Amino acid sequence: MRNKALWLRAAAGLTAATLVLTACSQKENTGSGNNGGDGDNAKPSSGWPETPEPEIKEGKVGGTFRFGISEPTAIDPYNAQESEGILVTQNLFTGLIKVEPDGTPEPGVAEKWENNDDCTEWTFDLKTGTKFHNGEEVTSASFKRGWERTAAKASASEVAYHLAGIKGFDEMQAGTANTMSGVDASDPAKLVVTLAEPNCEFFLRTNHPVYSPVPESAGAPAAGNPYVDAPIGNGPFMMDGKWEHDKGIKLKRFADYGAGDAAYLETVEITITANGSDDEYAGYQNGTFDWARMPTPVLSQARSTYEPKGQWITRNTNGMNYLLVMDTKKPTDTPEARKAISMAIDRDSIINSIFQGSQTPATSFVPPVFTDGFQDGVCTACKYDLDEAKKLAKEAGLTEGTELNMQFNVDAGHDEWMAAIKDQLETNLGLKINMTSVPFTDLLDNERQPSSTGLYRSAWGADYPTPENFLTPLLATSAIGAASPNDPATGDNKGRYSNKEFDDLLAEAKSNPDEAERIKLYQQAEKIAIGDDLANIPLWNRTQHRLANTDKYINMRMDFNENPDLSVISIK
Repeated sequence: MRNKALWLRAAAGLTAATLVLTACSQKENTGSGNNGGDGDNAKPSSGWPETPEPEIKEGKVGGTFRFGISEPTAIDPYNAQESEGILVTQNLFTGLIKVEPDGTPEPGVAEKWENNDDCTEWTFDLKTGTKFHNGEEVTSASFKRGWERTAAKASASEVAYHLAGIKGFDEMQAGTANTMSGVDASDPAKLVVTLAEPNCEFFLRTNHPVYSPVPESAGAPAAGNPYVDAPIGNGPFMMDGKWEHDKGIKLKRFADYGAGDAAYLETVEITITANGSDDEYAGYQNGTFDWARMPTPVLSQARSTYEPKGQWITRNTNGMNYLLVMDTKKPTDTPEARKAISMAIDRDSIINSIFQGSQTPATSFVPPVFTDGFQDGVCTACKYDLDEAKKLAKEAGLTEGTELNMQFNVDAGHDEWMAAIKDQLETNLGLKINMTSVPFTDLLDNERQPSSTGLYRSAWGADYPTPENFLTPLLATSAIGAASPNDPATGDNKGRYSNKEFDDLLAEAKSNPDEAERIKLYQQAEKIAIGDDLANIPLWNRTQHRLANTDKYINMRMDFNENPDLSVISIK
C-alpha cells in the first residue's frame, strides 16, 4: 500500500532547493556553468542550485501578468506536448497530482492514492466539490472521459502513449474499443486504474496533461470543435476568449478553484511571438512583458543589467538538449556512426563561445538534477576525441563527402550553435552537411516521417519527476507509435530506436517497488541505450535564465517545466 510518506519518497532523487533569485546571496554552484560568461565549465554536480528559492509570501488578488511564447501545437490536453502548450494546459487543468518546482509530487484533485502489492491497481480518492470552469463537478467520470478522449484512435494524439500500460489502451489505439477497460469510474469520488503491466511509479505519470479531466461538453478533438481552442478546464485559470492563433492567449483567474489555493493574478496575457526569445527580450526591455527569455548572444549583457536590480532568475533544470538521430536510416544506422559524430563535436567550445559558459556539457541522458539516477560519464562518446571519432567514422563508412541531413527550428535561437556543429562535423570528419531550418511545427512533423534521415535539434524536459521519463518516452520501442516502418512515428521516440534488452530492463524497473533497485535498473537501461548504442546524442544539460519584473510582482519563480509559476505570482 502506498501512503503519503511513501509517495513523497518517490521523488527523493530531487532535492528541495529549486531556483535562485540572484538578487539574494548565492553560493557558487560549480555544477551549473552559469558563471556569468567566464567560460569555465566545471564538472556538473547533481541536484538543483544550492541556494533555496525565495520564500513564497502571501499575495493579493489583482494584476495582469504579461509574457511571450511561441505558437503551441495544442492547448487542449489531448495533444499538449511542448513547453508552450504544457504551460497553458497546466494552468487550465489540474490532474490527480501536481508537481512542485523541485519535483515533489503533491495532491491535485486526488487527496490520496494507494496501489496494490504488485503495482497493477491504483486507487485515487478524489477531493469533493472541485469544479470545472463551467460549474460542472469534477468526478472520476471526468478523468475517464478525458483519458479515453485522448486514447481514441480517431483523436490521433501524438502524446497518447503516456497512457500506455492502462488496460484497454491498446484496444482504443487500434480502434477496436471505445472505452478503456482498466479505468473504473463507477464511484464518482474514487478512480480505480488497472494496468496491463506493473508500474510502481504510475501515479507520477498522471502529472502529464493527457491525464487531465474534461467536462461533458468537451467532445471529440475533431477539426471545428471549438473546445480545442477554448478548453474548459478545472485549473487555477480559465480561458478569456479563444486562442487567437499566432497572436495570443488570454487567461483569467478561476475564483472557485478547488484543487488547491486559488491564484492571485487576475489576468494573464500571453503574446505569441514571431521571433521567440528576441521578441521576448525586446518586450521586456520596453515594458511590454513582465517575464522573458533572452537570446544567447545577450546573456552577459542582460545579466549585468538586470541582476543588480534583482530581476534575474537562474536555475539548473530537469532539461537536456540533444540531437535526435534517425537510428534506422543511413548514414546514422550504426552505433559507430553515431559515436563518431558525437565525438567530433566540441561541446565545451560551443558552450564557451556561443552560450557564454551558461550551460554544462552533457555526459548522460538522464540529467544531473536526478541525483540518484544520474550517471556521470555513462555517455562515453560525449567527450571530444577527434582521433577516436575518425577511427569510428572509418569503421562506419562515413567517408569524405558523405552527406548528412540536419534540421532545426527557425527563430528560436538555435542558428549559431547548429551552424557550429555543422562546421565541426564538416571540418573534423569531412562530411557534407545539408542543414535546413523550418518552423517548429514543421520540424516536429518532419521528425515523424518514415523517410527522415540524419539529425534533428531536440530538447526534453521531464513531464514527471523520475529518470524513467527520459528513457521510456524517448527510447522505448512502445514510444515509437508507428504501425509499421512505413508509417509516421506518433510517439516521441521519433528516431525509432528499438532494443529488447533495454525494453525488458524498463519493464523490470517499473515493476520493482523498491526505489533503490528501480534506479539501478534504469541506470542499466541507460547504459545500453546511451553508453553502448548512443541512440541519441546528448549535448548539454540546461541551465535556464529568465528576466522577471520584481518591481511589480512577488513570488517570481520557474515551475517544474521552466515556465513562470502563475499559481503563486502576485502583484506587490
